Amino acid sequence: LNQKCLQGQGNEVFVLFTPVLHFLDSVELLGQFKEFMVRYNRTYSSQEEADRRLRVFHENLKTAEKLQSLDQGTAEYGVTKFSDLTEEEFRTLYLNPLLSQQNLQQSMKPAVMPRGPAPPNWDWREHGAVSPVKNQGMCGSCWAFSVTGNIEGQWFVKTGKLVSLSEQELVDCDTVDQACGGGLPSNAYEAIEKLGGLETETDYSYTGKKQSCDFTTDKVTAYINSSVELSKDENEIAAWLAENGPVSVALNAFAMQFYRKGVSHPLKIFCNPWMIDHAVLLVGYGERQGKPFWAIKNSWGEDYGEQGYYYLYRGSRLCGINKMCSSAIVN
Repeated sequence: LNQKCLQGQGNEVFVLFTPVLHFLDSVELLGQFKEFMVRYNRTYSSQEEADRRLRVFHENLKTAEKLQSLDQGTAEYGVTKFSDLTEEEFRTLYLNPLLSQQNLQQSMKPAVMPRGPAPPNWDWREHGAVSPVKNQGMCGSCWAFSVTGNIEGQWFVKTGKLVSLSEQELVDCDTVDQACGGGLPSNAYEAIEKLGGLETETDYSYTGKKQSCDFTTDKVTAYINSSVELSKDENEIAAWLAENGPVSVALNAFAMQFYRKGVSHPLKIFCNPWMIDHAVLLVGYGERQGKPFWAIKNSWGEDYGEQGYYYLYRGSRLCGINKMCSSAIVN
């Protein structure tokens, strides 16, 4: 066989197998998409919609792969229950654009920071101050969950009782914030003070949409006296958390759409600290495989991340995690 013949054979083989490779890729993609639909109970209104969601799913897989290849932590990114949503849909349904609008921020008095250093690790889940993970649904009410989580912790630290408190009360009765359209923790604390406190989750249960305010003073279970803004130094935040309880915080949630487990450390290009758009609850901190982390209670259900939790690299002000740390005060 001469060189020309070998080249011919090589080209023919390449031409023959290229469509087969594309076919195999498509089969694998369809398999992943079908598995996603079954796992998260997805149905679509038409074949056109299903085809569109498959395309979005495919693009999201590429984004997750990019995050994975560039992550500096131990995180695993991939298929999540948000994998059929575009970035814009995800932001509209689950995030909170008001958080990055500095002009809307209420001024808060500064917290008195501890003088001593933070212990090497701390987790309020181990001390009984954290209620089970909740689910905000398709409503940008993360701000309400962040604040109630903080107050649940404060109430526990002061009284020894852990009570699940009502986010729906804030969605319905906080007249400054915008319910499912987003809100700010600083406004929410003020609303709670004016209302006189929070009812329990049982008495004022969550629906995930704004309704008329049905708050009853007689049913108030927890109250607050004031609220404070924490330092922007992560060591001081850790020290305050360990001494006082879980902290309401906000961050840029871009990488969270595809997060599955591990300590997330996305590049700054994926996690602009000035574009914070999701409020969550810092419940603790520590180190895993040499990576310092924040343990973050999210409000997207227990089928998100690690049993509803997100772990973010600690110590480099990542994703703006240090920019909006606050807490209620219960005297």
